[in-house]
Amino acid sequence: MRHRSTPTAARCAVVAALITAPLALAAPATAAPADAAAAAAAKGPAGTAPQADFNHDGYADIVAGAPEATVGGKAKAGYVTVVYGSASGAATGKHQVISLATPGVPGDPGENNRFGDRTVARDLDGDGTSDLAVNGGGKAYVLWGSTDGKGGAATLQGTDGGNLTAGDFDGDGHADLVSDTDGDGTESSGLHVMYGPFTRAGAPARTADLLTDHLFRSSELVAGDLTGDGRDDLVSMHEFEERSESSELWKGGKDGLATTSTALPDAASATVGDVDKDGYGDLIYRPVPGGVVEDLPYDKGTVKVAYGSPDGPGKRTTTLTQDSAGVPGAGEEGDQFGYSLSAGDVNGDGYADVAVGVPYEDLTSASGANLKDAGSTVLLKGGKGGLTGTGAQSFHQDTAGVPGVAEAGDRFGEAVSLLDTDGDGKADLAAGAPGEDGTTPKNTGAVWALRGATTGLTTKGVVSYGPGALGGPEAGAALGSGFAR
Repeated sequence: MRHRSTPTAARCAVVAALITAPLALAAPATAAPADAAAAAAAKGPAGTAPQADFNHDGYADIVAGAPEATVGGKAKAGYVTVVYGSASGAATGKHQVISLATPGVPGDPGENNRFGDRTVARDLDGDGTSDLAVNGGGKAYVLWGSTDGKGGAATLQGTDGGNLTAGDFDGDGHADLVSDTDGDGTESSGLHVMYGPFTRAGAPARTADLLTDHLFRSSELVAGDLTGDGRDDLVSMHEFEERSESSELWKGGKDGLATTSTALPDAASATVGDVDKDGYGDLIYRPVPGGVVEDLPYDKGTVKVAYGSPDGPGKRTTTLTQDSAGVPGAGEEGDQFGYSLSAGDVNGDGYADVAVGVPYEDLTSASGANLKDAGSTVLLKGGKGGLTGTGAQSFHQDTAGVPGVAEAGDRFGEAVSLLDTDGDGKADLAAGAPGEDGTTPKNTGAVWALRGATTGLTTKGVVSYGPGALGGPEAGAALGSGFAR
C-alpha cells in the first residue's frame, strides 16, 4: 500500500505540531452508545487481555509502535501512535503521535531508544480509563489515559524497560505489571512484579522480585488466566545462545505470582484465550523447531494449543500448520506461521479465535512475480472442540477489498492484535506491515484494521493508514512493528 503525501514543508510542520504538542493521551470522551458501553464492559473469552480504551467511550483504541523512526534528528528514537475507536471502527481522524519529544513525557529523544518497541495498555491507576506503558532507551514510561484531556505522563519506577506485560496476578481488581531483569547477577535472570494501583508518579503499590533458572532475560512474556481462578498467570519464554529453553508458568494467587514456576514446552511467541469456552484460558504458542532458535527464520511455522485446566496448561493439545485441513495456504520454508499471535472473539460466539501472523509468507503477483516476504495473516476459529482449521480465513494486501498492493518485504502480519474498535462485541483485526513503503520513503510501515462479523473477519469498512496519514515521521519508521498488549 502506498500513501499520498502532503508537500514536504507542510508535512514537516504537521509532524512537528503533533509530536511536540503537550501530552493529553485522550481527548474528552463523547457519550458512547449504551450498547457500545455494555460491549466494552463485558468480559471477553477467559484469558484474553482487557481492551485499550483511553477515553472510556466504549470503543477499543489501536496503539501501534514506530520504533525505528527518526525523531528530533535522532535515528531510531521511535514514537507510538494511537488511533481511537468509534462506532464505525478505527477513526484515523482522531489520533495521536507521541514520542519523547512530546512535552509532558519525561526525557528526550535519543538514538536507538526505540520508544514504542513494547507497549502495554491497562488501567494502572484505577480511574476507569486505560493507561499506556511504553518502553524506550532503558526506561519505561506511563502515559495516563483520561476523559478530560489531562492525562500526563510519568517514568515507571523500578524497571529498566525490557520485556513488559500486564495482568491482575493477585485478583484484587487492579492491573499489575511485570518486567524482566538481570536478576541476582549470577546464574539467574529475574522478573520484577509491580502490583497496582499505581500512583500518578509511576509508583506501584508494592513490588516483588522473582528469580528464574535461566541465565538471560526472558525472550517474551505473556499473561492470562490459565487456571480459571480469576487471577492471571504469567508465562515467561527463554533461550540461551542458539538454543531455546523451557518456558515457565508462574501462577497467580491471592498474594500475587508464585515464587516458583512450572516448566512448559519451549515457545517463541504466545497468546492466551479460551478457544473451547470451558472457562480456562488456553495457551496458544509457536514451538521452537527442534529447540534451535537459529532455525526459526527457516521454519514453516506451527501453532500449538495447550488447553487450560485448574493446574494450568495440560496435556491436551492441538497442533495446526498451514498444511492442516482448512487452514489457507501451504507450509513453506521460512513462512514462520505463528510469528505473531493474538486471541479474541471475532464472530461473537463466545469462543476465542486466534489471529496468526505469517509475515514471511511469499506471494505471487498478478504478473507471476515472486513477492518474497510479502506476508499474510490467518484467522483460526475457536469452537466446542477447541481451535481448528474449520472456517479459517487468510488476508494479505492482494486480498479483494484490502487496500494496497502486496510487495516483497512488506511483512504484513509481523504484528497482529484482536480488539473491538467499534464496540459491537466482535473483535476486529489490526495487522501491521513494518516493511511497507510510502509514496517516496522506504519502510514507513502501515496498519490495517479489518472488522469482525458473525461470519468472521470482513473487508467491509476496512481502514488502513501509514505514518503520513497521522502526521508522523515517515522514512524508516516501521509503523506496525507491534501493538499494545
